[in-house]
Formats: sequence, structure tokens, C-alpha cells
Amino acid sequence: MSFINRYAAKASRRCAFAVAGAALMFVAGCGFQPIHGERSSASNAGLANFDIALIADRTGQMMRNELLQQMQPRGAVPSPRFVLGVKLTESLTDLAIRKDNVATRANLKLIAQFSVVSRSGGSLLFSGQARSVNSYNILTSDFATLSARADARSRAVRQLALDIKERLAVWLVQTGGRAVTR
Repeated sequence: MSFINRYAAKASRRCAFAVAGAALMFVAGCGFQPIHGERSSASNAGLANFDIALIADRTGQMMRNELLQQMQPRGAVPSPRFVLGVKLTESLTDLAIRKDNVATRANLKLIAQFSVVSRSGGSLLFSGQARSVNSYNILTSDFATLSARADARSRAVRQLALDIKERLAVWLVQTGGRAVTR
């Protein structure tokens, strides 16, 4: 009985290796390349070609710092090709209203409108919009509520910065940094 079990286990491992090998060959044959690979235009060197303009308000300052950290971990290049501009809009919506008309939960919605402009010609190359909605509890303590709102804002900024970075990476890979025609 144990011989049969060992044989079946070896056969299933061989089958799994064969399936994995076939999948790898299929992926390699379709022209798949990692978006953030060293030879990609969306590598760290490619994303460092953005001069991230100042963004208004404290949330904008947080957004710019997060974009710098995600897109330029080794610092910006001496003469970047593009200027990234971001405009943020924030709104609060009360949820979970009790019978005495007191809200116990809220949504913080952050919308980022971004645009990429050529540094040399000043022409608009790419633009888009990203949004993030994060919930937080409204508590009896004002400090706790402000802290929860600050945490929701921080999460929203991280999500938006990652979304913008990924959209810029896809744009770089698809167009090589040329204008998108619509």
C-alpha cells in the first residue's frame, strides 16, 4: 500500500512541475515583461524623471512626500523630463446616524487630479484622476476622532500616491513618455 502511495505522490509532483513549466513557457512566449523591471521605461530610473510640483495645503504636502518616496527612492535625476502636477479635493460624509441625529462613522473622500507636462515644451502629455474613500469612527473624544480622521487621510494619501505611480508607469510603458491622443 505504501509503494502505491509513494508512486502516486511522485506522479502528482511530476505533473505539477510539468504544468508549472508549461505555464512559464507560455508567459515567456507571450512577450510578458515586468512593468518595473530594470530594462522597462517604468523602472525607478524612469519614474525619477518626474519633477513633482508643490501641492497646496497640508494634505498636498503629505501627498507630494509620498509621491517622492514611492517614485524617487534614490532621489530625482538632475534634469527631469516631466513635471507632475496634482490637485487634491477632500470631502467628508457622515454615515451611521443614530436616532438622536449623531453620526458615529464618516467617510473621507480624497480626489487627485493629476497631469504630466513636458518640461521642454510645456505641452500636456497625460492627465487623469484617482480617488480614494476611507472610513473612520466618530468617537466621543474629540482627540480620538481627529486622530482617526488623520489616519484615514494618511491611508488615502498612500493609496492615491500608489495609484498615480502605477498609472504613470503604465503610461511610460505604453507610450514611452509621448502624449496620449484621445
